[in-house]
Formats: sequence, structure tokens, C-alpha cells
Amino acid sequence: MERIATIGMFDGVHRGHQFLLRELLLQARQRGWQSMVVTFFDHPRNLLYGTAERLLTTRDERKALLEACGVDKVVMLEFSDIQQQTAEEFMRFLRERYDVSAVMMGYDHRFGSDRLTRYEDYVQAGKRAGVEVIHFEEATSSDLATDAMNDADSGEKNPISSSRIRKALQAGEIEAANEMLGREYSLYGKVVHGKGLGTRLGFPTANISLSDPDKLLPKDGVYVVETEISGIVYRAVMNIGTNPTVQDRDEPRTYIEVHIIGFEGNLYNQLMRVEILHRLRDEQRFDSLEALRSQIEADIRQSETLASPSACL
Repeated sequence: MERIATIGMFDGVHRGHQFLLRELLLQARQRGWQSMVVTFFDHPRNLLYGTAERLLTTRDERKALLEACGVDKVVMLEFSDIQQQTAEEFMRFLRERYDVSAVMMGYDHRFGSDRLTRYEDYVQAGKRAGVEVIHFEEATSSDLATDAMNDADSGEKNPISSSRIRKALQAGEIEAANEMLGREYSLYGKVVHGKGLGTRLGFPTANISLSDPDKLLPKDGVYVVETEISGIVYRAVMNIGTNPTVQDRDEPRTYIEVHIIGFEGNLYNQLMRVEILHRLRDEQRFDSLEALRSQIEADIRQSETLASPSACL
């Protein structure tokens, strides 16, 4: 079975990615081929530049999201294994290993150690490798029907990108990040024992240890989230931060604590996913535990008044 493939990290599988994937599926159907996404276990930038890029999606999340978009085959490669291949060599590798007859390139995507810059050069390299190269133009705001592409300062349209979503999350702009993603940003991990402060205050919390330490955390603060337990969706309030009111000054660390409204039960050692809906406020230090308790009560009341976002897609 011949395949048409697209290549990239696809971190977040955001609305820009989804638009590209819909075109990939359309091209595959028209040709009677299978669709394929070639992606990487770890971000190439980390290997190339020695950075430690935090990711919007774990490997498992990324693969599941790509498959949910309808892609027939998802191939994850170790970037170090193909890092030295030229664009022609890489396309020949895809042709010989995975029966790829065509490659769809995103408007800003480049690949190959020879660092080709012109689309025409990729076309010629593809011909030598026996692979057709198809150029995919940038999605417009009308294509994506989202205000997230608007630049607040210039009013110009900017394409949705994983980098823009990361910046939004790091600034605490969860609604903007969710709009660009096309779904609620989520965190996933095991419920572990915490310091027991929530229980002492009358608001027991599930303390989450992320399943992947490379997952990007939003800016410290208090958020409205939802989680599903035994088929029931619960509204919850989540705090990300160092617990400045009672933090261990000798060993400060970041905690993810979730108070699930109306839930009673033991969640220790269970896996839990939370979808982040709204940001309420910054984390802050209170003069007393009583003041902290009063603020948590206010946070819970406010969380219950906020509507759940409608489905993004």
C-alpha cells in the first residue's frame, strides 16, 4: 500500500496541525493511499541545540491525538538516527522503509542535514528519491475560525504554533492556549501523598505526580479544572505552585494539588487526568491558614459559577 506522509514534531496536535492533517487525509483518499505522520520521540531542538524543551503533549498523548484525527499510521523515530541524512536520503529512507510515495510539507517546515531552503530544491530531491513533494500553504484565520491568530498589538494574523501555545501557558493565558489547541490543555499523572494541608483545611486534595516530567506546566496559580472519575465528570480547583504560605524553605518544590468538588473517596496511586478550563488567580502567600481557607472557599464558589467551554472541535 502506497502512502502519503507529512513530517514534524506535531507537539500539541493543535488546530494548525489539524488543518494540515485534514488535507493529508483528503490527498490520501483521492489517491487511494494510506496517510502517515512521521514524528519523533524527543524534540529535535533538544538534540540540535542542547535545550530542554518542555512539551505540550507526551509521546502517548501525541500518538493518540494523531490517530484520533484519522491518520492511518503514526511512525515515531529517534531523531539521532536520521539526523545526518540529507533531505533526499531521508525521503529515500521513507520510500524504502514505509512505502511513502509523496510527502506533504507544511508551509514553514524544513528537514534534512543539507538544510534546503527552497521548495523547488525539495521537489528535485524528492524526484531523485522517487517521492513527490507537495507544498501545503499556511492556514488562514478563516480556515481555522479562531481569534487566537490575532496579534493583540499589531492586529495582524499570526499562524498558530506550538511555540505560541507554550508562551500562552507560561503566561497563564489558558483560554488562549485552549483556543489554539482546539481542546482543553490537560495534565496526567499518578495521585501521590502530599503534606496533608488540604485535609487539615477541610479541602482534601489529590496531589498529582506527572507521568512525564517533560510535560509543560502552566504558570503557577489557581485554575478551574474538570476530571472524570468512574464515568462521572467533576468540577475541581487546582493549585500549581510552591505553597508559599507553608512551603519548606529548605527544599521548595512545585506541587499540583486538585480539590475535587463533591467527591469523597481514596484516589491514592490511581492515574488521573485534569482538563484545565480557566485561570482564577496567581498563587499567593497568606498571613494565616484561616485566611488561606477563606480564599479557597472563594475559589470554589467562583469555579462553580464558570461555565464549561463548549467543545472546541
